[in-house]
Amino acid sequence: MTLFAGKKGLVLGVANENSIAWAIAQQILEQGGECGFTHLPDRPDDHRQKNRRRVGKLTESYDGAKFLVPLDVQNDENIHEVMQTTQQEFGKIDFILHSIAFADRDDLSRDTIETSRAGFKLAMDVSVYSLLAVCNAAKDILNDNGSVATMTYFGGEKCVPGYNVMGICKAALEATVRYLAFDFGPKGIRVNALSAGPLRTLAGRAAGVDDMLQLYEYMAPMGRNVTHDEVGRTGAFLLSPMSDGISGEILHVDGGYHMMGSPGRLLDRVASK
Repeated sequence: MTLFAGKKGLVLGVANENSIAWAIAQQILEQGGECGFTHLPDRPDDHRQKNRRRVGKLTESYDGAKFLVPLDVQNDENIHEVMQTTQQEFGKIDFILHSIAFADRDDLSRDTIETSRAGFKLAMDVSVYSLLAVCNAAKDILNDNGSVATMTYFGGEKCVPGYNVMGICKAALEATVRYLAFDFGPKGIRVNALSAGPLRTLAGRAAGVDDMLQLYEYMAPMGRNVTHDEVGRTGAFLLSPMSDGISGEILHVDGGYHMMGSPGRLLDRVASK
């Protein structure tokens, strides 16, 4: 029997083939799970529906991918519509993957202290409140002993220059995970966050991922960067019955980078130059 046999759930946040959400979803689908997917809404004047087509090309080859619908997490009515579609297709679900974050490029590119008020509200609404909104809308269709997982980054724990306002959002998201874990606890529903090292994704490029990849390769105890597949397997684990004793956790998949208290072997590289 495969890990996700008989399990059904929602995957929110696939943008393209490099998305962490897609790496996790592939593991679920290949392990027998069934998923409903959402995509960023296309503009009304975009007759090519680029966002829908981009995700649809990924999901169309999997029998377990049951539907694909647009989702604007700033629109409560739209969130409710997605849950209605999910209930119609699946009845109840066993897991939710929340992989959604956004900040205006102008705010990301300036010092944190200069973040605009409007930009701060936008980033927090999309990157943090959306998890609360989705979980609240899904609470009646989420099976007891189910699982919710979201995506965070080390910049929510420590200052990572360049990550700026998104680091504040991730800190708030991690606090949200803990409070949701408490709220869902009586139903046996776990809520956790996966903190991945840098990967080449749309969000990663916006945060200067190339510089981070080299730093992690030099500093991480494992001496290398992590892969999409490694992050995908760990994300699937958090959403599977195998993680049934874990809740409120921030699980790092970064080759050990997060636990370093000094530059480690990076100092040897600097000294040798």
